[in-house]
Amino acid sequence: MSANSNSTVLVTGGTGYLAKWVIVGLLREGYTVRVTLRNLSKESEVRASIDEQVASVDRLSFVAADLLKDEGWMRAMTGCKYVLHVASPMGQGAPKGMDLVTPARDGTLRVLSAAAASGIERVVCTSSAFASQTPAVAGEMQPIANEDTWTVPTETSLSEYARSKVLAERAAWEFMKTDTSGMTLATVLPGLILGPVMNKSVTGSLELISRLLTGKLPALPRIGFGIIETNNLVDLHMKAMTSPAAANGRFIGVGDFLWISDIAEILKEQFQDRSAKIPSRQLPDWVLRLSALFQEEARFMAPMLGKRREFDTSKTSSVLQWHAKPSREAVIECAKSLIDQGLV
Repeated sequence: MSANSNSTVLVTGGTGYLAKWVIVGLLREGYTVRVTLRNLSKESEVRASIDEQVASVDRLSFVAADLLKDEGWMRAMTGCKYVLHVASPMGQGAPKGMDLVTPARDGTLRVLSAAAASGIERVVCTSSAFASQTPAVAGEMQPIANEDTWTVPTETSLSEYARSKVLAERAAWEFMKTDTSGMTLATVLPGLILGPVMNKSVTGSLELISRLLTGKLPALPRIGFGIIETNNLVDLHMKAMTSPAAANGRFIGVGDFLWISDIAEILKEQFQDRSAKIPSRQLPDWVLRLSALFQEEARFMAPMLGKRREFDTSKTSSVLQWHAKPSREAVIECAKSLIDQGLV
């Protein structure tokens, strides 16, 4: 029997890409896992995805709970020791004008309130490196950020997704200032998440690699990301969940920065039989800015144009004994998985 077999972990938002891999990681470590879904009609689909990776047997269950409603959260947490709050409204791909802030912020407070009332030992909230950015300065290289850095939510160039993440995390820490339950909080701030696909589904950041491999991104915008490999991020969540030293701390999980042009070069080098489809041409900045007036995807990317964001992860490394995999490895792993699954 695993030492973790008597511990139940609640994972929110079980249909999400990261949430599914978090569930797999917990099951592999012997935990009993309970998963929230807005609609239980998705249970069979999520369970099938998980069962392809690890035998869940009787250690995986589901409960209905919505970030915008109070119902279900207390029942979801009954008997749990930890909560991994991974659920969040989608960013890229959201319709124009969609409210991302309310479900992110109010949903986080709803989760924390129920957790405190249910005797949860620790909640880990998945925030974003977008919530830890220094104000933009002239030039490509921006000041290096760490866990003490907070994004200014009123910055006009901030995307709504980034704004939702910073406001949700700020609300979480404000909640903890007055909480007397003894519960602790840790937040994890990942960069762009790249890794293996699950159940032949290409979602979120994986679409970038898919579009590069298939030539559906005809030119390369001058934007880039600090990248984190999926299972490397799952490991960070579990360390933040169980380490006594992680109590009430923020932890950045970001690997090295790559421009999209760097990613394209890695793919050309590693998958030479597909190199003809992978773009090389740079997209002029003005084209992206103009497109942002009409296209949601361009609006999402425009605030990142020409900005090289670097993060200091020394606190995460020293406190949690965790180290980011090289971003190059995450890119290659993601691409290989897409190819092996016949998705590109």
